[in-house]
Amino acid sequence: MSKAPLTILLAAPRGFCAGVDRAIQIVETALERFGPPVYVRHEIVHNRFVVESLEAKGAVFVDELDQVPDGVPVVFSAHGVPKSVPAAAERRGLFYLDATCPLVSKVHREAERHHLEGRQVVLIGHAGHPEVVGTMGQLPEGAVVLVETVDDVARLDIADPERLAYATQTTLSVEETAGILASLQARFPRIAGPRREDICYATTNRQQAVKAIAPRVDAVLVLGAPNSSNSKRLVEVAKGAGCARAQLVQRAADIDWEELADVGRLGITAGASAPEVLVEEVIAAARERFAVAVEEIRTAHEDIVFKLPKALTPAGDSPA
Repeated sequence: MSKAPLTILLAAPRGFCAGVDRAIQIVETALERFGPPVYVRHEIVHNRFVVESLEAKGAVFVDELDQVPDGVPVVFSAHGVPKSVPAAAERRGLFYLDATCPLVSKVHREAERHHLEGRQVVLIGHAGHPEVVGTMGQLPEGAVVLVETVDDVARLDIADPERLAYATQTTLSVEETAGILASLQARFPRIAGPRREDICYATTNRQQAVKAIAPRVDAVLVLGAPNSSNSKRLVEVAKGAGCARAQLVQRAADIDWEELADVGRLGITAGASAPEVLVEEVIAAARERFAVAVEEIRTAHEDIVFKLPKALTPAGDSPA
């Protein structure tokens, strides 16, 4: 019996960004240089495939520093950590490597700058997300107030509206954030902002790419983890761009192919923490069921690379 035809539109850019590449490389290089085990506080990036691959090489993932024994290296995740975490590591004499994405670190430094200039900081983001916890933890209690929606903006009680600044989580929906920011600026016309936009280039590029394919397909699959903010935003963006049948899947095994039996054109993308091998796995699974033709739709080119910490260079420090 002949297979039904299926055209796959691949969004590009998709998958790993420079910050995720760097974070994974930090763990892998630490394992090569110092030997296992290397401890990692929280998931290095939000993707189980990546985490399990690093575990197989000798990485040990823990929730908090008190689970890290003395005398072993520990890595802080790409999402960033509150200042209390490296401070606690230093009190214990732990050798630590900070894998915080440089674009997240930029947000941290901006928040500090605003605080030093006497401004209260309004952070646009999702409560409980590790990046938000890390950014709020750069400043003293009460110096940062979190807003998630336009309604939150309306409820803000600001002591001095003339001394106010905003920052954003780097993995938000560009359009949703624009609405919240417009509300902030309408209510607080003198609010200061970042020197450069906080939402990172990779988040923006992946959202633009999925917008380009969503109106042209019957369904969209976003490869990513359920706790990945940027991956969940890609599903929302795809739906907003005209594809109601957009869904988040972690791997090919999670796909209900019967639900896609009537699909003639399928869009595929991947969040910034999902490796390309998972995209290839989905395409291979599709080929088992359909006569597949693949077309890549590219909306931007990326060539950004972030350097590893000095401690992992040949002349760097050692945990000994």
